[in-house]
Amino acid sequence: MNPNLNQLHPYPFEKLATLKAGVTPPESLKHIALSIGEPKHDAPRFVVNALVAAVDTLNTYPLTKGTAELRQSINDWLVKRFKLDANSLHIENNILPVAGTREALFAFAQAVIDPTAVQQPLVLMPNPFYQIYEGAALLAGARPYYYETTAENDYQPDFDAIADDVWQRCQLLYICSPGNPTGAVISKQTLQSLITKSKTFDFIIASDECYSELYFDESTPPTGLLQASEDMGNHGHTNCVVFHSLSKRSNLPGLRSGFVAGDANIMSAFLKYRTYHGCALPPTHQIASIAAWGDEEHVRQNRALYTEKFKAVIDILQPVITIQRPAASFYIWLKTPICEQEFARQLFATQNITVLPGSYLSRDNNGINPGAKHVRMALVAPLDECIEAAKRIKQFIASLKAA
Repeated sequence: MNPNLNQLHPYPFEKLATLKAGVTPPESLKHIALSIGEPKHDAPRFVVNALVAAVDTLNTYPLTKGTAELRQSINDWLVKRFKLDANSLHIENNILPVAGTREALFAFAQAVIDPTAVQQPLVLMPNPFYQIYEGAALLAGARPYYYETTAENDYQPDFDAIADDVWQRCQLLYICSPGNPTGAVISKQTLQSLITKSKTFDFIIASDECYSELYFDESTPPTGLLQASEDMGNHGHTNCVVFHSLSKRSNLPGLRSGFVAGDANIMSAFLKYRTYHGCALPPTHQIASIAAWGDEEHVRQNRALYTEKFKAVIDILQPVITIQRPAASFYIWLKTPICEQEFARQLFATQNITVLPGSYLSRDNNGINPGAKHVRMALVAPLDECIEAAKRIKQFIASLKAA
């Protein structure tokens, strides 16, 4: 067996199941899950229709790099969404469809990390984080290096505080903007500073932008890495790779469809890896994905639903706890008045609501666990369930204060 498997931590939802074990919530209250970031809005009907209409394509093997039509639809979306030059990307060299970004974020490290370096390579990642980054680093033979995103800095990473000897060992930097779980958005200026640093120290930036389409102001969408790259004259997108998905944008987590795009040299190597990895998108999924990437109206409607839910939940909870809307995403990263695990366990026991303790999404680092006294609440349920959950959470918090 690969000895690095022994370094993997249990997944957050395994820990959550253990925390809830033996607890019997009130039967009179319907369970409401705010723990997992699985969109519950309806899948767009026109995408479902496209999927059904394409069923006759199942008798063909898909290409690893997908069809030219799919790559063109992705290119067109990137150009429009991030205001790129029409010739910024080439569908043969810069774009690769993937079977959901979770597997791609993991596989990417396996393809780009050189474990034979004189010093064990570092993979830098936010803390708290999406645990795939950590597992990918460990199984690639690298060592995770955690950089904190805390309330004291508005949940923004302080890249200037990272020493040069760390950057010298860095082979891969994971960033997540908008962030999971904080919802913080990294500025264009910071992205451009990272690109400059990547050229100085020769590392790759993997930008997880899966929440980029869940924002609140239609006039100011989050900046993407490729957008920042082009705006600073890095037209070849050297060292820059982005990851996007239809799961959150289009409420299609079960389609397992996303893409990776960026530096042509890196993408060529990643394509070579993936021809052996065997994760080509089924032909039906490719056709449905073309339909999804080509439409923005359903995405605007999706954002409006989340905006309504955030307003309702925050209005209910503000009288009893400090809470604010994130810059983007569908998470509330809530500070808790007691230990986050105890908060989650008691909330389940008394109100039949499941939230995720923040410490399950983070690591102790230099005596700090940035997930401590936080829980992640995913506002993915329908509006009425989110309102009901907020009322019960309000009652629960009030009971803590009264105790």
